[in-house]
Amino acid sequence: MTLASPYHLAILLWRLIIFVFFREVKSRGQRYLQSQPKGTPIVFVAAPHHNQFLDALLLSSEVLRASNRKLSFLTADKSMNRFFIGHMARAMESIPVKRAADAAKPGVGTIYMTHSAPTNHLFGIGTQFTHQVSPKMSIALSSSLGGASAEVVEIINDTHLILKNDLGKPQAINALKAVNPATTSQAIKYKVLPFINQEVMYKAVYDKLRDGGSIGIFPEGGSHDRSDLLPLKAGVSVMALGAMAANPDLQVKIVPVGLSYFHAHKFRSRAVIEFGDARAVPRDLVDLFTQGGADKRAACASLLDIIYDGLKSVTVQAPDYETLMVIQAGRRLFKTPGHHLTLGQVVELNRRLIAGYLSYKDDVKIIALRNKILKYNRRLQDLGIRDHQVEAATRKSWKSAGLLLYRVWLLLLWGLLAFPGAMLHLPVFLTAKYISHRKAKEALANSTVKIEARDVIGSWKVLVSLALIPLLYLYYVVLTTYIATRYGSQIGLSEFYIRWSPLFALLSLPYLGISALKFGEGGVDIYKSLRPLFVNLLPWNEKELSKIKRMRQDLANELTDIIEEYGPKQMEDFEKITSVPPIPAQAHSQQSSFQWLDEMLFGWSTTKRADGGGIESESQSRGVQEDAVVDLDADSRYSMPGSFSMSGAQALSKEAPLTPVPDVLNDGDFDKVVSFLDAPSLVRENGTTSGSKSRRSSSDRNNRNQKKKDE
Repeated sequence: MTLASPYHLAILLWRLIIFVFFREVKSRGQRYLQSQPKGTPIVFVAAPHHNQFLDALLLSSEVLRASNRKLSFLTADKSMNRFFIGHMARAMESIPVKRAADAAKPGVGTIYMTHSAPTNHLFGIGTQFTHQVSPKMSIALSSSLGGASAEVVEIINDTHLILKNDLGKPQAINALKAVNPATTSQAIKYKVLPFINQEVMYKAVYDKLRDGGSIGIFPEGGSHDRSDLLPLKAGVSVMALGAMAANPDLQVKIVPVGLSYFHAHKFRSRAVIEFGDARAVPRDLVDLFTQGGADKRAACASLLDIIYDGLKSVTVQAPDYETLMVIQAGRRLFKTPGHHLTLGQVVELNRRLIAGYLSYKDDVKIIALRNKILKYNRRLQDLGIRDHQVEAATRKSWKSAGLLLYRVWLLLLWGLLAFPGAMLHLPVFLTAKYISHRKAKEALANSTVKIEARDVIGSWKVLVSLALIPLLYLYYVVLTTYIATRYGSQIGLSEFYIRWSPLFALLSLPYLGISALKFGEGGVDIYKSLRPLFVNLLPWNEKELSKIKRMRQDLANELTDIIEEYGPKQMEDFEKITSVPPIPAQAHSQQSSFQWLDEMLFGWSTTKRADGGGIESESQSRGVQEDAVVDLDADSRYSMPGSFSMSGAQALSKEAPLTPVPDVLNDGDFDKVVSFLDAPSLVRENGTTSGSKSRRSSSDRNNRNQKKKDE
């Protein structure tokens, strides 16, 4: 494979887009790819599909980086014919797929159902079923009726046909039965979908896998913005089993991939890509698949179960949004003071907390804790601050005033540095935001699974920017050339600068854009840190802030007690898997100027050691450089002072306050320190536990409880 191949050139462009759009991208589990021999056919199954266009870019880039494998995706045949998208899809060696929905035609007349006939019988008013519909075609309804569709098996006449199965959506069936055939005012419109033979597509997939290639697929089908996974489609099973059936000596591997975004629809968001252990497709399922009929369907269903189990190990799934908010709040509460989680650790801790919550959600203690966390979140919302800002909002007023003045000055400085580039690129930002939100509204109207259609916003921001930035740069170059030629001599420019003004303009524009990106990013972090300082200066908030701080400390202690009580029941070897031995400190740390100045001038940063022994080292790198990846399932070169345990154990006094620290999911990460959190699936089998006890002793809890009674 040459580095100048169209595929590699396309990946270079995608990585540039990833660098600009994302603030931080972390990849975990690369060793699962590197352990696979070259030429092993692999199907990468990725979920959840939360970022329509960017999911494929991230996955392709990280797979190539980790294992030097080209990843081919299935792309709609309609998209292959579009300008730019089609060229890039062909460069990425995509496999075209014809979709029935792309060739759908409006049905003639309207349809309804009768109460006396079975629910797979459709009747028409002014329809021409014998001319427009044939067996194997499908009837589809609008998204307002759940997007119901079903295959046609028999045409009785122009106004009566029989479906293979009923439409499967109660709202659609009820609406069709409610129609009065005597009038057409309530009749239901429909679409006719042609039958698409996918043999050509499947053959292309089989050939790719036979040749040792890799296929990328999102088994949920379309993208969405839900907190759990959508039902998996059977297509991925057919591809893997069919390839092995067509090539008896072939052994296909399935690699589950979890995609976790933090504010996926926002510019400069964060992402974690986690690769799971490769799973070989069982040969007995291939034999069952070749039998056809019910056996084939059973084989596909069994393989889907294997795939789903793999995805569960690399994804964070919550039954609903409110539960996800509770879990994330619990994760923020559950921290040892001074320790900051990396993106991968945040994902792992969320996953483990969700697993524990779902196991004991009906327990009285868990229900009570959930209600307290929801109440705590509402109190924070009323005060206008976030969890990690509680400490900043409760420090002494004179300290807050000094820090507020300093950060306002720093905000002005950062803003001035970002201003030129921001103003030059403002037309792109505003246009991309407007079009992306309009497209989200359209997607939401046409979908039955989306909640707010945030999954399309980020993709459209990128697509609009790709189209507008070259045009905008061309306009600026032409404008600069005109001004230099027309007025250059009058303003004192030499002939050299006038002649080369187009080149200077073209080279300076990306530089101004990157400077606006970096300085603006720091400015936004600073701006978001001002609110708790301002809130602290308001005298009428002092009592409420003290209450919220005590409430947070009580919640953190209660959560830790519950984890200690239920953790051993939920996980085997709880004592062993919940602590990590300390690792020697990193030789060089990289602190942002924001944190460094805070420490030098004020010494109030939350990254102080608990024993006052100086500043914690910070290793913070953004981007997708391989040497910057913190991979929890490999030997890490990153450090953390002391040991961190799942049960909050570190040799800390019970009197030490549970100080909230900045959260990488929220406003700013200038205090973020690389630390280490072990996970059940990531602990080395021969690993040892930390010398310090991972769980607090019962006497510690008794002392704290006694202290509460005394208070």
